Amino acid sequence: MDLATLIGMLGGIGFIVMAMILGGDLSMFADVPSVLIVFCGSLFVVMSQFTLGQFFGAGKIAAKAFMFKIDTPEELIEKVVEMADAARKGGFLALEEAEIANPFMQKGVDMLVDGHDIDVVRETLAKDISMTTERHEFGVSIFKGLGDIAPAMGMIGTLIGLVAMLSNMDDPKAIGPAMAVALLTTLYGAFLANVICLPIAAKLTNRLGEEKLNQSLILDGIVGIADGQNPRVIEGILKNYLAASKRNAGGEDE
Repeated sequence: MDLATLIGMLGGIGFIVMAMILGGDLSMFADVPSVLIVFCGSLFVVMSQFTLGQFFGAGKIAAKAFMFKIDTPEELIEKVVEMADAARKGGFLALEEAEIANPFMQKGVDMLVDGHDIDVVRETLAKDISMTTERHEFGVSIFKGLGDIAPAMGMIGTLIGLVAMLSNMDDPKAIGPAMAVALLTTLYGAFLANVICLPIAAKLTNRLGEEKLNQSLILDGIVGIADGQNPRVIEGILKNYLAASKRNAGGEDE
């Protein structure tokens, strides 16, 4: 569970709702036509920009903003060095029984054990990284699209409300509901974009960067093992993926 996403989003929504309650009756901020224009309208407009598979798959990708467990680069480096040491002593078949939790690393090790050429392993894993990145970028673009479309739909609702209000100036009872649509659609559009969609898109972008870095680290590690490089050399190469302050953590002399 990513507490930063959960706490940040709930906190933002909570303070907005609190301000509404302090401003008067909460029910005056509810308007069905505004909901239909902004929430439903935005979803369908964004849907038109993608395939149905991409659109509905965004929900699964969005879950990574809240529920996501990723190995730290330090853990991956330690595991790669351990496997490099085992392969150096007993060959690639020594890796067959290794316990590997990371699926991407497991795929690379399986290819080494099966005797695939190093160029095939490198190309296959690089293609896997590329396809994974592309799938996740679709999820990010969908939420960015919602973040762009929602305020625009709010503006459309505002114009609809203003037209309805100006068309019924002779009927004072019609001015209030029309004005509510005009103002609430703008509110809903800003809320949907800035409190929900854009923060999720930003967090997914961060997740994508973390996952891509880890996969690139694993790829370099697998290539190093396949080339028969010394485990210490592989460790030194992979530590370039760490921040400078973490490269010598643990007091090792390189």
